[in-house]
Amino acid sequence: MSWLAVNAVALAVVLWLIPGIYLDGPTQGWDEIRHKIPPLLVVAVILGAVSKLIKPVLTILSLPLIILTLGLFLLVVNAAMLGLTAWLLGPTRVGFHVDGFWPAVWGGLIFAIAGFFARGFLTDERR
Repeated sequence: MSWLAVNAVALAVVLWLIPGIYLDGPTQGWDEIRHKIPPLLVVAVILGAVSKLIKPVLTILSLPLIILTLGLFLLVVNAAMLGLTAWLLGPTRVGFHVDGFWPAVWGGLIFAIAGFFARGFLTDERR
C-alpha cells in the first residue's frame, strides 16, 4: 500500500502547485483538507491503475518518439495519464479536473518529481 501513499502525496503536490489541475470543493481551511482527502485517495488509486495498465502500452507505442526527443516525450505520456484519469473520473462525483494540455504536462512533470521524493521518504529501504 505504499504506492497509494506515494501517489496520494505526489498528487497532493500537483494539486497544490498547478492551477489547471484541481479537485472540486472548498478551497481554504480545514474544510478543504477534510473534504478533499477521500477524493484524493480515489484519484490516486485510479491514476495508479491507469499507470500500471495503460502507461506501459503507450510507452512502447511511442518509443520512436521517446528516442527521437531523448526522453522528453515521456512528459506527454505522463500528461496523457493525468488526462485519462480525469476523463475516466468525469462521469463520477469525484470532481478531479485537468484543464488542458499544458497543465497536464506540468502536472505530469511535478507528479514524477514529487513521486520520486515521496517514494524515498515513504518506502522501506530494507528490501
